[in-house]
Amino acid sequence: MKQSQLSRFLSIEKKKLIRVVSKSIFWFFVGIFLGLFLVTSFTFIIFEKRYENLVYPGVTIAGINFGGETQQEVKSYFDRKNSQIDAPITFKQDGSEIQSSTKGLEIGYDSALLAKQAYGIGRSSDIVSNVSIITQAYINSVNLSSSFRYSDEKLDSLLSPINQKITIEPTDALFTFENGKVTTFQPSNDGQTLDLAKVKNQIKQTTPTLFTAKTKEVIINLPIKILKPKITTDKVNNLGIKELIGSGTSLFQHSIESRIYNVTLAASRVNGILIAPGEVFSFDKALGDVSSFTGYKQAYVIENGKTVLGDGGGVCQVSTTLFRAILNAGLPVIERHAHAYRVGYYEEDSPPGIDATVYVPSVDLKFKNDTANYILIQSVIDPTTLRLTYNLYGTKDGRNVSITTPVVTNIIPAPPDKFQDDPTLPKGTVQQTDFSANGATATFSRTVTKDGKTLISETYTSIYQPWQAVFLRGTQ
Repeated sequence: MKQSQLSRFLSIEKKKLIRVVSKSIFWFFVGIFLGLFLVTSFTFIIFEKRYENLVYPGVTIAGINFGGETQQEVKSYFDRKNSQIDAPITFKQDGSEIQSSTKGLEIGYDSALLAKQAYGIGRSSDIVSNVSIITQAYINSVNLSSSFRYSDEKLDSLLSPINQKITIEPTDALFTFENGKVTTFQPSNDGQTLDLAKVKNQIKQTTPTLFTAKTKEVIINLPIKILKPKITTDKVNNLGIKELIGSGTSLFQHSIESRIYNVTLAASRVNGILIAPGEVFSFDKALGDVSSFTGYKQAYVIENGKTVLGDGGGVCQVSTTLFRAILNAGLPVIERHAHAYRVGYYEEDSPPGIDATVYVPSVDLKFKNDTANYILIQSVIDPTTLRLTYNLYGTKDGRNVSITTPVVTNIIPAPPDKFQDDPTLPKGTVQQTDFSANGATATFSRTVTKDGKTLISETYTSIYQPWQAVFLRGTQ
């Protein structure tokens, strides 16, 4: 055999040998893998059977090993822990308190959930994942965090009375503008209620301390949640009328029926009026004619130095109340006149000196809207307390108002009562037509500032005459 043929023969035999050895090695490792798989599978089946109703080894909760225990044993452990805790719990809100206990609200470990979670480790539908987790638990352990619970139903029931007490529903804004006058205006107002979500979060944060710090008492200050209206004031108009900028009140209790009627009528007419920026408001112009032809009844008025029955008696109650709102809003007063004498109605809820008389068309009450937005005048009468309120709405511009308490000086006693015979009255009848009042001088000051600058600095001095009571005696 030649040398070249021999080399070719040896090469072919060598390749055959390599193929045979490679196949042997491959099947050897396949056999080992199959053997290991069978052994592992068999071992896993035996392991699963051993822990069929037990928590797998190495599963811990808050560092406590529950491997080899049943779900019921895990649950019983945490139930016992719960039974050892019964701390009082107090909910406080603006001076009100509601008391309960941790047991009363079922606050504690969620034993059923913890038992279910511990048993569920390594028991998913994914076998590969199960083997991995079980192996990890066996070697290094798998730790679950503690879970806590409380009774939502019992907590809501406990807090329901106080929640009903403090809950205020938000008010949507209303604004109706017809024929140059606002017929309906209701500013939006925020509402409020208990923030139960925050309360429940506080309970969740506090619960762990019951078992670690041995808390003896739990105190929770109930937080308030602000409820916003769906329609806010600034969305219902574009005139800048969105908030209260000033308010004034007065009482007209003990008024005769016709006076109450006139106050109500006049207040309804000086109502819903819009004042443009830079505009001067005239009370007489807004009120219009005051007579029986425009619906007014006869009541006592001051005329020619006397108190007599006249059309529209009580209108000055309206101008006085509006004057007080103007003062409090910090608006410039252009014209104002005090009454001739002190009127008892205007001192029922106010010191003397804060009044304003009108007499259409010569004696007026005027003020200027020096803000950048419209101002809305709105009157409100409480028929139960006979209180008149004027609210001025617009946009606050940062002005601050300071009004001093009126100082009363130069008090002059009222003259003696005067009795006059009246042949038109039956004999023996006495009728009072004028009422006594001490004379006095009342002085108060008002300062309005904005951004550190003084806008208004003024003093109001009202000089009231002493007034004599007059009685008519019937001689008929």
